This record gives sequence, C-alpha cells and structure tokens, in this order.
Amino acid sequence: MDEAEAVVTSTSTSTTTTTDRPTPAPTRDPGLLTVQRALFVGPSSLVSDDMYADVTGSVVRERTRAHLGRKSSVDTNTYFGRFPASYWQRWTTATEVRFVADVAGAGTVELIATDFNGRKRTVATEAVDTNSASQRISLTAKVDRFLDGGALFARISTQSDELTVENAEWSVPFEGPLRPAAVVICTFNRADDCAATLAAMADDPVALRDVEAVYVVDQGTDQVQSRPEFTRVSELLGDKLVYITQPNLGGAGGFTRGLFEVQGVDRSEPANVIFMDDDVLCEPEAVVRLNTFANLTVEPAIIGAQMLYLLHPDRVHVGAEVADLQKLQAGIQVKDAFLDRNVLKKRQETRVDAGYNGWWSCLIPSEIVSQVGYPLPLFFQWDDIEFGYRSRANGFATVTLPGAAVWHADFAWKDWDEWHRYFNIRNAMITAVMHIDLDGKKLAKQLRTDLYRYLVSMQYGMAFTLIKAVEDFLKGPGHLEDGGMEAAGAIRRERAEYGETARHSGNDVPDLRPADMVITPAGPFPSKSLEWAVLAKRALSQWRGTLPAHPVAISAADAHWWHVSLFSHAVVTDSSQEGVRVRKRDKKRALALLVRGRAALKALRERTPEVQRQYRAAMPQLTSRENWARLYGE
Repeated sequence: MDEAEAVVTSTSTSTTTTTDRPTPAPTRDPGLLTVQRALFVGPSSLVSDDMYADVTGSVVRERTRAHLGRKSSVDTNTYFGRFPASYWQRWTTATEVRFVADVAGAGTVELIATDFNGRKRTVATEAVDTNSASQRISLTAKVDRFLDGGALFARISTQSDELTVENAEWSVPFEGPLRPAAVVICTFNRADDCAATLAAMADDPVALRDVEAVYVVDQGTDQVQSRPEFTRVSELLGDKLVYITQPNLGGAGGFTRGLFEVQGVDRSEPANVIFMDDDVLCEPEAVVRLNTFANLTVEPAIIGAQMLYLLHPDRVHVGAEVADLQKLQAGIQVKDAFLDRNVLKKRQETRVDAGYNGWWSCLIPSEIVSQVGYPLPLFFQWDDIEFGYRSRANGFATVTLPGAAVWHADFAWKDWDEWHRYFNIRNAMITAVMHIDLDGKKLAKQLRTDLYRYLVSMQYGMAFTLIKAVEDFLKGPGHLEDGGMEAAGAIRRERAEYGETARHSGNDVPDLRPADMVITPAGPFPSKSLEWAVLAKRALSQWRGTLPAHPVAISAADAHWWHVSLFSHAVVTDSSQEGVRVRKRDKKRALALLVRGRAALKALRERTPEVQRQYRAAMPQLTSRENWARLYGE
C-alpha cells in the first residue's frame, strides 16, 4: 500500500491522519541525548491523536511526521507533546533543552514556555525556508524558571507555503554512556495481552534502542510463548528477549524476578529496570522517557509513568499519589495533582511530588535495590507502595513523570468485592507496621466499621475476606514464606463458599425472572453524625426480620451499605458492568462472621506492637536475594 492509499480522515474536519511508514531509528546528534520524541499520532486508533498534538488547517500526520498545508499549525501543548521542564529542572542535571527536527518547506517553528499558572511566553523562534530541501533545525531553551511548575512546547505554523516536519525530538547535552536498561513484563494467563504489549515495544526501534534485555516472566499455564505473535516478536528482538517461566508468585514475584536477573549479571555499573504490566495499551515512548530521565537525575530515583484509563483513554488516573498508612488507604491524590482528569481539556502545570508509583510502568535503578533490598514477597497489592516508602526512607525519591504513561484498565470499573481485596488489606497492614508505629486500636475501630457495613449489606464474602486478612497478618512474617502462593489459592477457595461473590449475567439471575426485580434508587447519603445510628437501625431491623422479602435491583452507583441494607434480597450490578451479584440475608452466617470478626479485631488491638516487632525483625531476610533465590528455586 502506498502513502496515498493509507490516508484516513480523522474526526477533525480540518485534519487528515495517515498510518506511519516504517522507518529506521534516526541517527543521534553528537553530544545530545534524545529524551523525548515529538509524536503526532498515538499507538492505537483507540487513542485520540489530540493527546499528541493539536492541529488546525490542513495537516496530514503520521507517528513521527507531519505535513502542514498552507495556513495550518501543529501545537504540541498536549499531554504527550509537552516537555515537562519543571520536573527536569527539579530532579536532573539538565540546564537546557533543544528541540530539533528535520524540516522541508517554509514556515515558523516556535518554542513556548508555560509557568506554574499556565501563562505562556515565547522563548525561541526560527523562520524556516528550505526551498523544499530538507534540513535539520535546532532551537534551544534554558531549563530554568520552572521550579514550581510549567513546561515547554513547540508550535509549528505555515502561511502561504507548505512545511513537512519529521524526526522531531527534545534533546539535552549528554556526553557519558547510558546506563544499561532492561524491561520486565510480568504475566499470568494473559498471553494475548502480553504478546500485544511486547509487540508494541518490539515494533518501535527507537523505544528499545537503549534497552539491553526484555524479560518476559511468565507465571501462567496459558503461556505467551504459545502465541504466533510471540514467535514474530522473538525474531525481531533476537538476543534481547529473555523468556522465563516460574510458579505464580504474583506481581511481586514476577517483577522482582527482573530485578533479580539484572542484579545477577556480572557488571560493576548500575542499571535501570523498567516494569511494564502485561495488560496495558503500551505507549513505547514511555520506555524512552523513563530511561533518559533516570540517566540524568542528580541522585538515583524511582521514575514512574502515569496511568491513563483504557476505557476512557483521555483521562489520567492520578498525577501523583501517596498513601495513608494508618488508615490503610492508597491512591490518595497529592494536592494540586490531577485526579480522574480529562487531559485533552486541561494541562498539569503545577509540579507535584509522589510518595510512590504503581508498577503498571515504573523504573527502578539497581543501586536502590542494592541499598534497600528487594521487594517484599507480598504476592501482589501494596508491594509497589511498600518499596516506594522504603526507598524514600533511605533517601531515594519517587518521581511520577508527566508525559510518560500507559493505558491501564480503569480502577473505578474494578469491583472491590474480589479475592484480591484480601491482599490489599493484609499487605496494607504489613506495609504500615514496617514504616509507621501502627495504632492497632484505631485501626481495629476503623475495620470494625467496615465489617459491620459488609454484614448489614449482605457482603458475607467480603466480611470473611477482611477477617481472614487480619487473622493472617497476625500470624506474623512466617506467613510470607512461600511468597503468597498458598494464600492466593486459599482465599479463592474459601470465598467461593459465599454465594454473593459469584457474578451472574444480568439476564440470567438464579431463581429470578427479569420481571421479578425493579431498579430501586438510593435516597440521600446519611449525615456523618447519623451514620452509626443508621447502621444500628439497619442491624436491628435485620435481626427482627422486618425487611421486605421481595428482590430488588440496585445499580453499582447506588450500592451503598445504607441502601442495600434496607432489603433482604438484592441483585446488585457489579462495578465492572459485566454482570450482577445476588445478595441474600443469612442471619446465621452473619452472626458467625460477627463473632469471628470481633475476635480477630480484639487480637489486632492487643497484639499489633508485638506483631510489628516480628515483621520489622524479618525485613532483612524477607527482602534478601537469598530469600528470593529460594522462592525461584535457584
């Protein structure tokens, strides 16, 4: 297919988009390090190209090339197009940046800076007139005056002539060799997703130009190596690809295997290890931006990519996050950071500091591992948070870098009433006792409220999950001896005994016909001061058996404990919107869980200081190379 046949009209009436032509990685300019490419098209048709560049007039764009007709413009003041100057000034040794590009035709190229308030100023400009012959241009801007926020972007425009721009990039002066880098993809029975993620990187020669190895750690039974796409990618990557199979040790065990392998390589110089989830829509450019940024930080730091929503690709999950360890709360928005924000409409100008970064895509320098140890064998959930807080306690910061991102399944569309909630609660408690003096009495009071709410809203499996997490936490660090494999199997088996944990089709609800239930909306939220009174009233009505017996349907948005607890039979839409959960009142089961739960929380109140000492004493052994070698059977 030639270029003319590849043209596809975009949603903009003034813009056309073409598929990218396969091109080799451009040659580097001597003495410069490409830290960010100016891309004009995303890696998938699911993604709006306006996340890469805003265009007006007649513009034909490809991945690394844009052709502007007369009276047209391309503006990179976008999520992926901006150069995050504030982060570069704060964390790296860079003092200037250059925007370089190959151009042909006539037009104007400008560099524009923003400040922490979003106000713009032009810092460099160049008139281009090449008489259709291609030439390399370079515009330089100081990386200063950005400490509290702001970015740089390019604006390319034409008047009476046309202009082609390609191989545009942001570069900084750099003389030394790059640190060796490796990408680690951990996967479990997501063979197609993993192969697609691997292919996205392998098909981008620039993304992996500075990567020595790509580790695929396969912990599943449906293995990635069985897919034709993996065979194709294997040929592209050649010796760079390292395929490892091992027992399922969760995300912690899968990602740590990459650190383990890189640390085991006989080399004296430090290296960068980039984690990548298997089920993301991969933007390969994230690898470039994370790695180059890490090569220029003043001190080693964890460099994290942001998470964009897969179902809503123009929304960012959170710009930077912290955790409240006492309350076991993660994913807390840092002040001034974006939260579930549409990045097509708004730019993040203020620089914000992160407490940790999720491992959906995250770079860890090997010397941090050498000093603080390996991740805890937590199976998954909170392993990234614990490692981030441990690293910071040892002087290593986490930087969540804007413009480096992958698309991941929307968290809001994941149901909390799942087996993984066990690890979320248990591992949060383990993380808390490792890093703060956890107040067991306050925590027990908080979890008691959660327990009561689960019971009155007929979430018996969720109540059991909470209780089991507390009981296993109190067993101490010996419970982590197998890396979580037994715990993962046990919680799935035991939760299956609770009927409401099963998901059913909305058109095939057990023992009910479609007409048997009607959507019942929730009333207003009870005031904070009345929550306990409402909870007590609901519990009393349930004990007396005075609730209506007929089934009702409740939407996911209305599935609050104070609403569901008004009924004895509720069909609740799952947060994933893929099905429903059927909740039925069971007085005997509720009482048994109440008794067991109160006993567990009483032990938590009394034994937290003792258990905390046990976990802290075990930390060096749990995070040692020897412990992980044992788990890997090395």
